[in-house]
Amino acid sequence: QVRLVESGGGSVQAGGSLRLSCVASGDTYTRYPMAWFRQAPGAEREGVAGIDSDGSTRYADSVKGRFTISKDNTINTLYLQMNSLKPEDTAMYYCAAETGFLEEWELLRVDMFREWGQGTRVTVSS
Repeated sequence: QVRLVESGGGSVQAGGSLRLSCVASGDTYTRYPMAWFRQAPGAEREGVAGIDSDGSTRYADSVKGRFTISKDNTINTLYLQMNSLKPEDTAMYYCAAETGFLEEWELLRVDMFREWGQGTRVTVSS
């Protein structure tokens, strides 16, 4: 059974940092396109950062320069390093994976990913 399990969320003050992790089991999903999405209360789910099988990355404009996505294929783990956090980063963060081919511009599209984790909550206070 395929599973994506996120961890690392929590509560921090503005300007702080968190590192999210997503462990993939059941398949070597880190060899496929993977991404982080987030959903704030009352808002639609949005793409935050994506990484392709060749390591190329794509970021939402709102997090460029502050967030870094990476993966360790040897332990099937996807990461999201989040620095300089802002209150508007408060959301549930989800890890997603897709076994098919994606163009770079598709890495932040919710409808391009079929495998999802349960999410980890991030709260940033001012």
